[in-house]
Amino acid sequence: MRTDRDAMEYDVVIVGGGPSGLTAAIRIKQQAAKAGREISVCLLEKGSEIGAHILSGAVIETRALAELFPDWRERGAPLNTPAAEDRFLFLTEGSSFKLPTPPQMANHGNYIVSLGNFCRWLGEQAEALGVEIYPGFAAAEVLYHEDGSVKGVATGDLGIGKDGQPGHNFQPGMELHARQTIFAEGCRGSLTRELFERFDLRDGADPQTYGIGIKELWEIDPARHQPGLIVHSVGWPLAADTYGGSFLYHLENNLVAVGFVVGLDYKNPWLSPFEEFQRYKTHPAIRGFFEGGRRISYGARALSEGGFQSLPRLTFPGGLLIGDTAGFLNVPKIKGTHMAMQSALLAADAVCELLAAETPAAEASAYPAQLRKSWLWDELHRVRNIRPAFRWGLFGGLAYGALDTFVLRGKAPWTLGHHDDHTQLGEKSAYPRIDYPKPDGKLSFDRLSSVFLSATNHEENQPSHLRLKDEAVPVSVNYARYGAPETRYCPAGVYEILGEEEGAPRLQINAQNCLHCKTCDIKDPTQNIVWTVPEGGGGPNYPNM
Repeated sequence: MRTDRDAMEYDVVIVGGGPSGLTAAIRIKQQAAKAGREISVCLLEKGSEIGAHILSGAVIETRALAELFPDWRERGAPLNTPAAEDRFLFLTEGSSFKLPTPPQMANHGNYIVSLGNFCRWLGEQAEALGVEIYPGFAAAEVLYHEDGSVKGVATGDLGIGKDGQPGHNFQPGMELHARQTIFAEGCRGSLTRELFERFDLRDGADPQTYGIGIKELWEIDPARHQPGLIVHSVGWPLAADTYGGSFLYHLENNLVAVGFVVGLDYKNPWLSPFEEFQRYKTHPAIRGFFEGGRRISYGARALSEGGFQSLPRLTFPGGLLIGDTAGFLNVPKIKGTHMAMQSALLAADAVCELLAAETPAAEASAYPAQLRKSWLWDELHRVRNIRPAFRWGLFGGLAYGALDTFVLRGKAPWTLGHHDDHTQLGEKSAYPRIDYPKPDGKLSFDRLSSVFLSATNHEENQPSHLRLKDEAVPVSVNYARYGAPETRYCPAGVYEILGEEEGAPRLQINAQNCLHCKTCDIKDPTQNIVWTVPEGGGGPNYPNM
């Protein structure tokens, strides 16, 4: 029990300032105003500002947004580029073939957006309704009542030196107590992971499976710009046994968002998702968009791909899970924002119902009950088998996807399962090394210049937020058996092996480079790397991502 921290009391505390957290905050305030009640809401965001850590493709479906704000256009929501044309390509090394666009990927009526700017707009709407938003404060600890229920969260201490001791500028964290705490941490939330274990929330659910998405924002030649154009691809440069593909979205003002997603159940330990992305941009069908253009920003994040069968139990005494931290993402649609927001709407309504009761229950049980009656549940259930079908490789996955979509229509009498990503990596001796070309500095780039564009910054004199359970494992296991895969799956150059030439290899962790993508926490074959929150405000500062 800490006695050096001040505490603040709220009705609701929300952890995370992404689409789901902000939607929940807004909806609670809307419902309170409708009922003539006052509900105090506080939202914590570990980024330096709302939107600083937000990264997505992104094409947004407006169904949930219209429920939150029917007048979103009049309010100036930054949805400026309607989807105009869909292209779905199969790439070989030297050519491309146009495939029929699967119905889930049809984007008529959707909008290409900067999700970071969309969240900044949601933040403005939330503050106008009286939500207290605290950016730059990372929720680092879950607090519990004596009966074991969630009491709230505490922000991390500031001014802890690398030696773990308080420095001259030490400030203890703040405790935020709530009647209900909503966790909206995004993919692989560090506090959510603790809640999974404490309340056994994953009992009966499949393991979550993940992808890493790496993205760049470009300003291109106006003559090559086609506002509203949406291009997805599968195939080259990935091998047929590796799940993944690309996205390329033309926004307004000659801007193009381009990215690459690799399923983190890949087997070849020599594979580098970052290098595969750089290679992709050099393809004859792709490079023409970028020649003569200028790269503006770079970033990466993991995404939850398990879908329906990987959903955990969503409520527990004192709190609940929403958005991508729970796993609401439609993989075949390549969209999660509408699902994150819809889960938040239903959760917010359930929390308001709980708070209004004369004798409030410990859990907002109306939330999962309403979820099962919603379009979100039906949509996720219908596509549940498509991602796991790619265990049979690219062509098997495409064939099954066609069968499931056009013949079975999502109503197959079976449900395919998922596996833990970290168990899938093969040993280095079983796979060929991949010879990646050197970056040309025009279309392809190195990691460090890329990280520079993300404006990533961490206070240097703080303990590393990337922690090893066993200091010996990176060399004795990861290096010896897998060729140090952390040096390749990290998109930010955080992990380096030094001392090889001297015959004394050791792992160096450059935590200041970390983009907070959580890939290391997911893919490490021994689960020896644990991602924790650094000091609040640390990490990337994404503009327009």
